[in-house]
Amino acid sequence: MDSTASAAPLHIAIFPWFAMGHLTPNLHLSNKLAERGHRISFIVPQRTQTKLHHLNLHPHLITFVPIKIPHVHGLPHHAETTSDVPFSLAPLIATAMDRTQNDIQLLLRNLNPHIVFFDFQHWLPSLTRSLGIKSVMYLIVHPLSAAYLGDGPRRSQGRELSELDLMEPPPGFPDSCIKFQPHELRFLVAVRKLEFGSGVLLYDRLDNSFCSADAIGFKGCREIDGPYAEYLETVYGKPVLLSGPLLSEPPNSTLEEKWVAWLSGFNHGSVVFCAFGSESPLPQNQFQELLLGLELTCFPFFVAFKPPDGFECIEEALPEGFRERVKGRGIAYEGWVPQQLILEHPSIGCFITHCGAASLTEAIVNKCQLVLLPGHRGGHIINARMLSRKLKVGVEVEKGEEDGLFSKESVCKAVKSVMDDESEVAREVRQNHAKLRNFLLSDNLESSCVDLFCQQLQKLL
Repeated sequence: MDSTASAAPLHIAIFPWFAMGHLTPNLHLSNKLAERGHRISFIVPQRTQTKLHHLNLHPHLITFVPIKIPHVHGLPHHAETTSDVPFSLAPLIATAMDRTQNDIQLLLRNLNPHIVFFDFQHWLPSLTRSLGIKSVMYLIVHPLSAAYLGDGPRRSQGRELSELDLMEPPPGFPDSCIKFQPHELRFLVAVRKLEFGSGVLLYDRLDNSFCSADAIGFKGCREIDGPYAEYLETVYGKPVLLSGPLLSEPPNSTLEEKWVAWLSGFNHGSVVFCAFGSESPLPQNQFQELLLGLELTCFPFFVAFKPPDGFECIEEALPEGFRERVKGRGIAYEGWVPQQLILEHPSIGCFITHCGAASLTEAIVNKCQLVLLPGHRGGHIINARMLSRKLKVGVEVEKGEEDGLFSKESVCKAVKSVMDDESEVAREVRQNHAKLRNFLLSDNLESSCVDLFCQQLQKLL
């Protein structure tokens, strides 16, 4: 703390991708920077700022700077973030974000921050350079994903990467913990050709940002993520900074009484909780297999997710007779629930997660067992492999190698393997999870990470 306290406070503008899964962790980071006296201008879509106010713990230092989102043909009126639209329309949100470029230039000229954090806005570094402002491409994921899948590390392999190319790590990659199934390789090759707003490929957005930013930042700490950060420093020839694990602040609210009452009706550590994020709906066949798998476990369960693709509400998509069969021991809830508060409840014994970065952090600092069911996103798949194969703190649900589908039996098997206290798998992952949890919550770990991060930001100026 002393070394950062002696330097003049920074003024940092933070401009995240328009998704709640990016806005929220960036605000957690803003809180940690503000604790050290730094001033934050947090650029956020106009109507979305009301969803974030309660997370701003330092309103005297963190100022929301609302921007109007231009309308793009094909987007619903008033849509501002990816949570306002189906996933298929996310590229149009990126187009809308790109069309704020002139407004952002005027805004930054007036704000005149020392540094701007950004993620998907590949055009930002040239804009900030013209204004004499430093730019940091900051991603709320761990550096492992960028190190394995990024264009930079694989530049020598050419632009058209094949499934065979992605089966092996890029040249110089520091370990061999990542292995993919055929269906995942097909997806990872296809996503490299995905247009993601304004006719720009998603991977070109990312690679242009990596190459043109003054520095690159990731969520993570040296003890776990150091080798991948150092590898990326070698690849890109610029500083790669780690902000710490971005642990959530203690919530300033309490769990609704209806949920407390229901959860408290079950034994300690006996309830399976499943949440798939606000932007990750399942197809109906997988939605039903997941619910039927939970029914098969005979454990009480609480599931919160969006309706499957093509359905207005989850009631329409439930397996026949499901509500009656699980009455009293199973809840399938449509809508948002306070995940952090639910995970902290002593009745929760297992968490089935889609492996989004923010959800995993919330889960790891709690004591529930982890069942990993990654969605079709590169970062989610990499997170699942890291946790199941390298850190060995959770168990993945088995999927078909070719079709990528899971069954009710594979869901049941994964849950039972971590919930059975007599099984060797349960003992191993519980022990490893406890070690990781204690490490992340240890005195001064996050504080020292953020202090070092701030020192490295000062060196950019």
